[in-house]
Amino acid sequence: MASSPLNVFKQPLRLFSHQPATGFFRDGYCRTGGGIDPGNHAVAGVVTDEFLDYSASRGNDLRSIGLKGGCKWCLCTARWLEAYQAYRIGKVTVLGVPRVDLEATEDSALDMVDLDTFRQFSVRHDQSNAGSSSGGNSNAAP
Repeated sequence: MASSPLNVFKQPLRLFSHQPATGFFRDGYCRTGGGIDPGNHAVAGVVTDEFLDYSASRGNDLRSIGLKGGCKWCLCTARWLEAYQAYRIGKVTVLGVPRVDLEATEDSALDMVDLDTFRQFSVRHDQSNAGSSSGGNSNAAP
């Protein structure tokens, strides 16, 4: 019997997005199917324009499939980590690292990125559906 996918907190994986339909299986979940997904699309990320530019510069133009800043997308763990490392060495700003919905990120992502690092970029659930033009501190300059 196959077990249900778990998030980084070892709880049942939360649905991430149907608009757009995301995930390796295009079912809205950032699940890898127990290793079926060779890219490990386990990170539930909210992409930014800077991340999309960075990803395109690395050979993966996600705009070509209709993504734009603010979209929710199941990201390859290695690509998220690459963006994080680029931020750490100053190649991108903090906005170049997608925010992560931890409850919708599969625990397999922890094989490459530790939970404390993901927590630095976690999405607040009361703002995970907010657009970039929402009020509050979400418009604060980096």
